[in-house]
Amino acid sequence: MSLPFDIEIALRYVRGGGSRSRDRFISFISGLSMAGIGLGVAALIVVISVMNGFQKEVRDRMLSVIAHVEVLAPADGFENWENTLHTIEKADKRVVGVAPYVAGQSMLAFDDNLRPALVRGINLDLEPKVSDFHDVVAGSLSTLQPGSFNIAIGIELAKQLNVTPGDKITIIAPAGQVTPAGVIPRLKAFRVTAVVSTGHYEYDSGLVLMNIEDAARFYRTAGPTGLRIKLTDMNDAPAVASELEKILPATYWVRDWSVQNRTWFAAVHTEKRMMFIILTLIIAVAAFNLVSMLVMTVKDKRGEIAILRTLGASPSSILRIFIVQGALVGWIGTFFGVLIGYLLALYLPNIIPVIEHIFNVQFLPRSIYFISELPSDPRFSDISTIVVVALVLSVVSTIYPSWRASRAEPAEALRYE
Repeated sequence: MSLPFDIEIALRYVRGGGSRSRDRFISFISGLSMAGIGLGVAALIVVISVMNGFQKEVRDRMLSVIAHVEVLAPADGFENWENTLHTIEKADKRVVGVAPYVAGQSMLAFDDNLRPALVRGINLDLEPKVSDFHDVVAGSLSTLQPGSFNIAIGIELAKQLNVTPGDKITIIAPAGQVTPAGVIPRLKAFRVTAVVSTGHYEYDSGLVLMNIEDAARFYRTAGPTGLRIKLTDMNDAPAVASELEKILPATYWVRDWSVQNRTWFAAVHTEKRMMFIILTLIIAVAAFNLVSMLVMTVKDKRGEIAILRTLGASPSSILRIFIVQGALVGWIGTFFGVLIGYLLALYLPNIIPVIEHIFNVQFLPRSIYFISELPSDPRFSDISTIVVVALVLSVVSTIYPSWRASRAEPAEALRYE
């Protein structure tokens, strides 16, 4: 089945390959435009995929330590935390686990080293339902028995303090002890029996776990200071938190993970949006190259346009010829850009370690960033948006040169041929 003549002519112009030096130059400009759009699309896909992966990885690692939803007790504690726990478990089918905890900020001292830490008292029977510690590097969490005053610390914190299982470290509570001699710091020696790794540098460098009864005794609380809740889907956390607020006493404070880290997630979302806008300018610049290519093509093909008009071609046919030519160049570039960008985004976690090994560099030092590996998460929704933007820009950039070509007068064009 033969194509309409204007489509066939547009395809011939896209292929180029004329013997004249001017034809070869136009083909070269056309190739540059195609490559520019492809490069812009590929770069945008890779960058957005990396930002998606970074956000997902940090969020997942955060949620292996923090809860999807937390219920914080009032100053005088829970009336009956066991009843509250059972109420929460029965309140919503999306709740898969609830565990009590005692939390406090303290200072850790070992030899001449002093470090701040977040101390969390956990219930060994219930904590596995809400937490997912990636790895116990040394020792065992089962040693955190009531009255043992044993602790587990993050792996980075263990390195900073230079402690190993079996060492005793001193924990200093923020609230002092009133004595006849005045207020003195309240401190106690704890034995390190386990070293854990959460996969998240912030928590690995500042997390201490102990038995909930030991923590309540050390911080002098009437019981758990909060309840940690895990859901089947973390994205349901705001809805579940809103429901719990309605059925729990007004003195209880309910918060979900998105509220706890609102600033960080808002910053990442804003950064992703700005990067999309900035990198879209690369595609826009390449689309402007299409304008230059079409302007030169129209000027070079004035004689052919005039002959087509004298043979009966309408201005709309001439308009379609150059719109199709420019759109095809943009669409072909977009196709290859999507292909290359998706493959790069898919295999980027494997490519980056090879580059780091060859050049002996580290792009994400653990001491600075949340994670030390560059993740990537290409998503269909983002790729489809990028494709639509590239295709629209490719078509829009062809309109003015094509319109000028359709307005050319045959007699005026043939006069100079």
